[in-house]
Amino acid sequence: MTNYIYELGMKVRDYECDLQGIVNNANYQHYLEHARHEFLLATGVSFAKLHEEGIDVVVSKVILSYKTPLRSQDEFLVKLYLKREGVKFVFYQDIFRKSDNKLCLKGIVEAVCVEHGLLTRGERFDILFADYL
Repeated sequence: MTNYIYELGMKVRDYECDLQGIVNNANYQHYLEHARHEFLLATGVSFAKLHEEGIDVVVSKVILSYKTPLRSQDEFLVKLYLKREGVKFVFYQDIFRKSDNKLCLKGIVEAVCVEHGLLTRGERFDILFADYL
């Protein structure tokens, strides 16, 4: 059993689907990104404020495994947990359809911290994420 630390509910919008009537593959990255941003906001992290301070968290790698397609109007949950691996923060994110709890996508998103243009360990996040790591 995975110990998720955050989940966000969403609903598929019609325009996110392709001609096959399923969510276009690229939209899953939007879902994952939105959930990460909402998680960060819930922990008190503002991307805008950090950027003003010269700190940027940037995605360095994304791995997506599509399992079951979502369709228009499907409600779903994006669940995540987080690990520190060297200089990277790795977000493990899964998407589940609410109606049957079916796994739709498994995602791994690696992010790094850049401060004033230089790659860092992002020690500030060790403090902010202390309860989750």
